[in-house]
Amino acid sequence: MTNNQNLFLEKCIPSNSSFGYYLLGSLIIIIFNFIGQLPIVYFISENTNLNSSESVSDLLNKLNSNLFYFLILFPFLVSSIGFLLVTKILHNQSITKVTTSRTKIDINRICFSFFLWSVISISIFFLDYYLYPEDFEFNFKFGPFFLMFLISIIFIPFQSGLEEYIFRGYLMQGFAKLLKNRWLPLIFTSFIFGFLHYFNPEVEKLGPAIMIYYVGTGFFFGIITLMDEGIELSLGLHIANNLITALLVTADWTAFKTESIFRDISDPSIGSELITYLLIVYPITIIFFSKKYGWGNWKIKLFAKIE
Repeated sequence: MTNNQNLFLEKCIPSNSSFGYYLLGSLIIIIFNFIGQLPIVYFISENTNLNSSESVSDLLNKLNSNLFYFLILFPFLVSSIGFLLVTKILHNQSITKVTTSRTKIDINRICFSFFLWSVISISIFFLDYYLYPEDFEFNFKFGPFFLMFLISIIFIPFQSGLEEYIFRGYLMQGFAKLLKNRWLPLIFTSFIFGFLHYFNPEVEKLGPAIMIYYVGTGFFFGIITLMDEGIELSLGLHIANNLITALLVTADWTAFKTESIFRDISDPSIGSELITYLLIVYPITIIFFSKKYGWGNWKIKLFAKIE
């Protein structure tokens, strides 16, 4: 691969940052995340009775749902501040170069992928609702929903956006600098992204098989990033996915237990999720983007070495 190719990993990685700086930067971001968790830690400490057998999860379940929702999203806002500081101070890198190989961040790409995935998510939900209406109950309450809506539109972009910037931007570039190719960073970041969801309540409910879905989703976002030479499309997809999920339908066993319009009261299984998304929706979405944005050189963009 020649050095004059305008590729995301080759062009945007800071030349003066070794992989050790990426490990240090990741540690700093984790520290900021711990700082963001102080409010929920304070609540637990203030409400823990030494003579009580209540677990931490019991205490958290007593929280108002919107307060709990805010507390689990707040650390992502604080972590985003840490990420910006790491990018600027530790790596002397602009946020644009962690985002894209283009001269500026393509807002149109973010908006288009957000709209596309919103339509897909809403369509899949209403198809499920039409086929299995007994699996859902109407949960809309204007006051709690409106407050949850405000929390969502403010904090979900930080939560979803930070995950994309860390895995498809920051760590993808860090692993590329270390490993000198494009396919190993894709594999590493996808598996790390997937297994960081291991402690989600969905894993306990659905079993370890859901890790296939999480890792597969990591590959989906990673392939789109490498083929499009930036994280704009995956940013829009990820934000739309989490926002629509929070607003439209949640369940008591999900990470986001929100005051959504509908509640899923079914006894879930992971099989249909794996088939629907990993085998149908994700491949079709990648093909659609490849046609719309004229992706080519798949072998180079996914597997080439980096000089």
